[in-house]
Amino acid sequence: MSVVGPEPSKPAGEEAEQVCLPEHCFHSFDALFCALTSNKPIRPTFPDGKFPLFVTWNTKSSRPGRPHKLRGCIGTFEPQPLQEGLAEYALISAFRDHRFRKIEERELDSLECTVELLTDFEDVPTYLDWDVGVHGIHITFPHPSLVPVAPSPSSAPSPLSSAPAPTRGGGALKHTFSATFLPHVAEEQGWDKLETIDAAIRKAGWSGRVSEDLRRALKVRRYQSRSCTVSWEDYVRWRTDNGGSL
Repeated sequence: MSVVGPEPSKPAGEEAEQVCLPEHCFHSFDALFCALTSNKPIRPTFPDGKFPLFVTWNTKSSRPGRPHKLRGCIGTFEPQPLQEGLAEYALISAFRDHRFRKIEERELDSLECTVELLTDFEDVPTYLDWDVGVHGIHITFPHPSLVPVAPSPSSAPSPLSSAPAPTRGGGALKHTFSATFLPHVAEEQGWDKLETIDAAIRKAGWSGRVSEDLRRALKVRRYQSRSCTVSWEDYVRWRTDNGGSL
């Protein structure tokens, strides 16, 4: 998954009580379908609250019992008006996830769409203060060469002593790394909390040694999500029932 935007922020007030609805997924599917076919989209009728959100496209396996395959996942931690934001990120996820080629019209009938609305953001004091299957995590950390090393009575070298100095990419010194995993990821991968944290560090772009000093230097924000998934067949029924052409 990819993320766009600044540090996570909390949705305001009553918006946190809104549940993720199938209509959110139908609206996302409608944006993609109409972008690929030049059909006219159906006007959404659900409340237009603001949420941080992610839109995920998966390809269903042709073999029963086989897991789906990720086809695109991008979101933002900046609260978005749902009607506009879901349509926008449905297309960003379908066409601009650099891990995959753009989704094409011929793939539509194999797709599932999942919408996740992010809620309950909390800064936590330690990197293990969150629960697998309940929380997503967003981590940030400085370049490990800048992380203070805990004093040790041993004369052995620091686990960070072999880490390379900060490197320049495109002329800019990269001092900060960040990454996120949505709440379902760790459970689906079979990771415990430590494995998830280390995977997030790798996802953020750090390829050197992962030490306890580095883990303790993480700034971790946990969050929860409300999600809904619909298939292409579900979307077709919805669009037909609402007078849309196919």
